[in-house]
Amino acid sequence: MTALPATPADADVALDVVDLVKTFGPVRAVDGISFRLPRGRVLGLLGGNGAGKTTTIGMIMGLVEPTSGTIRILGRDPAEGRSSLLAEMNFESPYVDMPHRLTVRQNLTVFAKLYEVADAKSRIAELARDFALESFLDRRAGALSAGQKTRVALAKALINRPKLLLLDEPTASLDPDTADWIRTRLEDYRRETGASLLMASHNMAEVERLCDDVVILSAGRIAAAGTPEELMRRFGRDGLEEVFLDVARGRGTAAERGEAEVEA
Repeated sequence: MTALPATPADADVALDVVDLVKTFGPVRAVDGISFRLPRGRVLGLLGGNGAGKTTTIGMIMGLVEPTSGTIRILGRDPAEGRSSLLAEMNFESPYVDMPHRLTVRQNLTVFAKLYEVADAKSRIAELARDFALESFLDRRAGALSAGQKTRVALAKALINRPKLLLLDEPTASLDPDTADWIRTRLEDYRRETGASLLMASHNMAEVERLCDDVVILSAGRIAAAGTPEELMRRFGRDGLEEVFLDVARGRGTAAERGEAEVEA
């Protein structure tokens, strides 16, 4: 990765992705995408299966090495201080299980130590209250329901009070009541801390509710970008799901309309 020079604008940007490319042999999984997430905002990263969302998140987290392009996180080049940056980031996905044999308390304790959380016991107690975990704190993680696992996963993701939170389908497979509960907690966390969120989701109602800006990927490229309201207006649609379907089915893209990058 090429290092990005510092700029005064970095103070207002949580995540800056420029011309990011990832190839796997002849396949360009991510093909020159650029987007910016201002601090304190929520960006939705959308796209069908194979669009490049997971690969992009993997590169931001440092799990996947980019073929080319640049990433700057919280004003810093991750190549020059990944460990210090990771202390200010976190990730949540219902598809990533915690160790099943450990209890909820034990899992949260392990992650608190990994993130060097001061007074881990108090922080875990605080999260247990906030996410209604008290009744199963000492139950093995493998014995939890889907909704309970999601609440624990979100508590884990917030244990270090991250400034940048990456979310992959945060309410997948949840009933409407539990999903609404999770979304409310995310809204509360952003409002209380000023954190920035990058969220991959297939739930368009969720995206309309939570996201300030949206990037829609198709075949590794940005096919549309803007606020949900801008995209609905641009595509002449009443909902973001219809915009998503237009992009997925090739019925005109924002790139063709000269809107290939979002920058707030």
